[in-house]
Amino acid sequence: MSPWIILLFVFGYFAFLIGISYLTTSKTDSNDAFFTGNRQSPWYIVAFGMIGTSLSGVTFISVPGWVATSQFSYMQMVFGYLIGYLVIGLVLLPLYYRMNLVSIYSFLETRFGFNAYKTGAWFFLISRILGASFRLYLVAIVFQLAIFEPLGYNVPFFVTVLLTITLIWLYTFRGGIKTIVYTDTLQTLFMLTAVGVTLYTVANQIDLEGKWGLIQELQQHEYTQIFFFDDWKSGKFFWKQFLAGAFIAIAMTGLDQDMMQKNLTCRNVKDAQKNMFWFSSSLVLVNLLFLTLGVLLYIFISQQGIPMPEKSDYLYPMLAVGGHLGPFVGVLFILGLIAAAYSSADSALTALTTSFCVDILGIERKKFKDPAKTRKLTHIGMSFALLIVISVFQLINDESVIKALFVAAGYTYGPLLGLFSFGIISKRTVNDRTIPIISIVSPVLCYGIKEISAIQFGYTLGFELLILNALLTALGLYFTSSKSTQPST
Repeated sequence: MSPWIILLFVFGYFAFLIGISYLTTSKTDSNDAFFTGNRQSPWYIVAFGMIGTSLSGVTFISVPGWVATSQFSYMQMVFGYLIGYLVIGLVLLPLYYRMNLVSIYSFLETRFGFNAYKTGAWFFLISRILGASFRLYLVAIVFQLAIFEPLGYNVPFFVTVLLTITLIWLYTFRGGIKTIVYTDTLQTLFMLTAVGVTLYTVANQIDLEGKWGLIQELQQHEYTQIFFFDDWKSGKFFWKQFLAGAFIAIAMTGLDQDMMQKNLTCRNVKDAQKNMFWFSSSLVLVNLLFLTLGVLLYIFISQQGIPMPEKSDYLYPMLAVGGHLGPFVGVLFILGLIAAAYSSADSALTALTTSFCVDILGIERKKFKDPAKTRKLTHIGMSFALLIVISVFQLINDESVIKALFVAAGYTYGPLLGLFSFGIISKRTVNDRTIPIISIVSPVLCYGIKEISAIQFGYTLGFELLILNALLTALGLYFTSSKSTQPST
């Protein structure tokens, strides 16, 4: 597939996104529009766009390849998500709307104090910078391998990263979340179109007796097993995955400024709840599509005699970009990958800007001479922060280290889950000065418990670490607290 064709489609795609940006912010590019979208977003637009945000480029590449080792066990976690999203819709969203929050971490100040507020904000900033950088790092690699290297240009990786981030900045710097609500809808459409067309193309090329033969093959295939109840030590054990899914949804959606900022652009709490419930139902079907695609791709390479890829992550890219499924699928794969990665990265950049302005700089409390200029400078600063972190990833050039950094970012959601849970459920008064210490010690203890568990008992802690992390944080808060004489928040 010609890199010039890919490049043409990529620039056409981003020209369209920039056009949407100017249409949605033609009247104003105020801070209120950037941070909250003036709270005028239609709930169904937000719900559709959040699908793309929750499914990053990592998901787009990795999930189809997972089925060879984990079958459809990932669906157990997806079913757990539904419980988590129910808690978000019925507990967290009414709380956030009642308090009229711009940054959700303002709740921690109201409930505990200034130190808790700053701790929550900094934990989010660190985790989101690492997470967004990791996702954009993958997109930059695709640009480098699929476009610049085939063209014969010796483009430094730093320049590729700079181009990648600049494209995001161009369509988010004016409207922020107001623009992203609509651009993410378009990007979700591209992502789902890419998956749908690939599914249709592969299904037509597989030698089976019509669509009923295909359905029968899927039903009988060893990779399509969903539920696993036999081995509680296995990472695929149902209750481990189901409970992990519920708590991951609460922590990484309900307590994440990036994900909740879109919800808070809805007109009222009822619209935000509609968005959350429809989004969660749709996410089940979308994940099932990705997993089904993975099974079909494995059947396809088996029938065609195509060698298995070195890594399962390479399965979908190898077949799409390698010309096995035709140039149209190849172009759609590139656009779908970019859409999946950018729909999470663009909202992350906006959420980082919002959190830094509101939580760290206090832009809504202090009298800034030009608040809009401060926000724009922060937006540029966050873009450079992503640029630096991605460049460091490239210098490390060690996949295991990079993944370890990405996993480390996940540890920060445990203290957030513990802080919010204790703050909502308990009425006890906590010593605010101890909260930063507790929030740092809890993840460190979790890491130690994980290592000891693996060495001494041969049991590897997986997603349960999030729950353990939150529990340790909540216990630390309890033992440094006293009975409250004040009414609950």
